[in-house]
This record gives sequence, C-alpha cells and structure tokens, in this order.
Amino acid sequence: MDNVITIELFGQQYSFKAESGVPDANEVADLLMKEVANVEKQMSKNNPEINEVTILTLAALNISSEFIDLKRNYSELTKNISERSASLVKMIDVNL
Repeated sequence: MDNVITIELFGQQYSFKAESGVPDANEVADLLMKEVANVEKQMSKNNPEINEVTILTLAALNISSEFIDLKRNYSELTKNISERSASLVKMIDVNL
C-alpha cells in the first residue's frame, strides 16, 4: 500500500504518494519544508518581494549542495577506510 504524504508550501497543500517501502518519505518532505522556510526567512530580509519559484530554486540548490558535500565526504571516508584496511591486512600478513 502506498503512503500519501502531504506538505504545505506557501499556504498550499501538496500531496504525493510514496512507495510503502520508502520509510523516510516524511523525513524527505520535512527537509524540503524546513529548507524552504529557511530560505524564505533569509531572503525576505533582503527582498520582501521574492517569488516562490526563486525560493524553491534556492532551497533545491542548498539541498543539492549539501548532498554533494555528503557524497564527497562519504567517498573520502570509504577510500580512507579501504586504504587503512589494506594496510592492516599487510601488517597482519607480515606478522603471521
């Protein structure tokens, strides 16, 4: 059974279906709403006339940037773990 998620952005409700095997659909929706609220708060100080498409675009760019940073960090971590594991295996082999 699909899970229906409803979010509110700019005073309008939007509903979408998330597959039942996707346990974090609410978390994804919450992340989007929080990022939109953050951008809206920051941008309204400088430009109270900013439009919704600009806010959504900036929120998407912020989320994408964070994703890329996390992806890069994950890649560096897995590389580091792999190198350290290989080094440990060599030390074990030498001492056996």
